Amino acid sequence: MEPQRPLLAEKAVGPEHPPVATSLAEPLYKRSLVIREKALGPDHPDVAQSLVNLAALYRKTGRDKEAEPLEARAARIRNMKR
Repeated sequence: MEPQRPLLAEKAVGPEHPPVATSLAEPLYKRSLVIREKALGPDHPDVAQSLVNLAALYRKTGRDKEAEPLEARAARIRNMKR
């Protein structure tokens, strides 16, 4: 989504409106994932949680195909022997 689009929608309907809140949340979930991967490594359980969070957002917005690989990766991380 273009950076200006969420801001225009936010002005039109407010930041609490579900589609606006979702469009604002996605970049934050992605940023969280990148930060955790860099700080903790790609196989850390906290990275799995970030993947699950982003996947849940995708599922909520009907983007199941995008959610599936994230969920699969999270499951692989969680099933690793530590």
